[in-house]
Amino acid sequence: MRLVSTLTGVSLTGMMLALSTPASAAVDAKLLEMLRANGSINQAQYNELQGDLAKETKEKADQKAQSDRLSSFEVQKVAWAAKTQIKGDVRVRYEDVNVDDPNSSSGNQDRQRVRARVGFYSEINPQVDAGVRIATGSSADRRSTNQSFDNYFDKKSLWVDQAYLDWHPTGVPNLHLIGGKMQQPWVSMGDIIWDSDINPEGFAATYKTDLGGAEVFASAGQYTLKDNVDGDGVQYKHDAQVYHGQLGTKFAPVDALKVTVGASIYGYDNDKEAAILQSFGNTTNEFNLVEGFGQIDFTGFAIPLSAYGQYVKNTESTDGEDQAWLAGLKTKLGAWSLDYNYRDVQRNAVVSLFTDSDFGNGFTGSRGHKFKVGYEIDKNFSLGATYLMAKTDLSQLPNSDADVDTLQVDLEAKF
Repeated sequence: MRLVSTLTGVSLTGMMLALSTPASAAVDAKLLEMLRANGSINQAQYNELQGDLAKETKEKADQKAQSDRLSSFEVQKVAWAAKTQIKGDVRVRYEDVNVDDPNSSSGNQDRQRVRARVGFYSEINPQVDAGVRIATGSSADRRSTNQSFDNYFDKKSLWVDQAYLDWHPTGVPNLHLIGGKMQQPWVSMGDIIWDSDINPEGFAATYKTDLGGAEVFASAGQYTLKDNVDGDGVQYKHDAQVYHGQLGTKFAPVDALKVTVGASIYGYDNDKEAAILQSFGNTTNEFNLVEGFGQIDFTGFAIPLSAYGQYVKNTESTDGEDQAWLAGLKTKLGAWSLDYNYRDVQRNAVVSLFTDSDFGNGFTGSRGHKFKVGYEIDKNFSLGATYLMAKTDLSQLPNSDADVDTLQVDLEAKF
């Protein structure tokens, strides 16, 4: 005790009393008074020791306050970590694209690529979640997060791939109100409308409920494509936008069969002014897409099997090139997975800017096959290969098609 150590020259009785007293400010102050009262210390010594006691008491109070602040900070860190998930993936790809176009040799590729994505998903409170994801990409291309091995070991760029808030009020279970740059809030049974890498920007609502053994799901949203696309003013009415609505259901008519069916509409506003929508094959910039989709899961077989498909019509197109469809089969057996589909996407059936970027080099006016096989080497670590055989109006000539064959071999890890 600092008080005892400074009692040089006081009586043995006073020292023994000090040593037998608990080390607290109240006891030390009382001890000082007792030592002065019985004459063990004079007034000068009393004043000096009282000053030391006041200083020591303040130091202890500061230390406790600092310790309390650190404890509170540690508690906050632990609470944040418990409510936050970090998820991501790293994929290394070999890709060969062979374009057999009698009018051009452009589009051929033989390259190695990498994709890295990491997301932070946190519960802000029981009703609100937030998500932020960053991803690689050679540019801000909405349809790709790949980076090619190139440019003498240059560092690779990172982009904000998602940034959103998800409010799910406890008063309405299974309702989600989402705002920001989000993952696709609609159900997809194919990628002829939306490439899987696209994350729309705007506001959406999703909801699902159980009605007598059948799950009903619905979603709706508004998304901004381009601000002031017509150049006539900053008001919201001058923006290029897309609206979506979707309604579907999942049910099991028998024990070994599960069925999913639904319909969607994607309506575009101010699309006539958005010339960029014609970038990859469209010859129109007017779109109102009506979609029907479905999937049947056969669970009673020795090998599970799923049949899926989608049909799309652009009701604004007037040239007869306004329909698209896809049909496929997929299964999983142990560590192996297989997926096959055939598609036919007419030139103005969907928005070329958003359709699958790999099939037919990302152009509409394409038809053909997609084969995919995967093998799970270990938990969250897999090897896969995809082969796409497409015939596409790549040259943009009325009677000239190009064969586009694409091979992709992927090694992927998820965490």
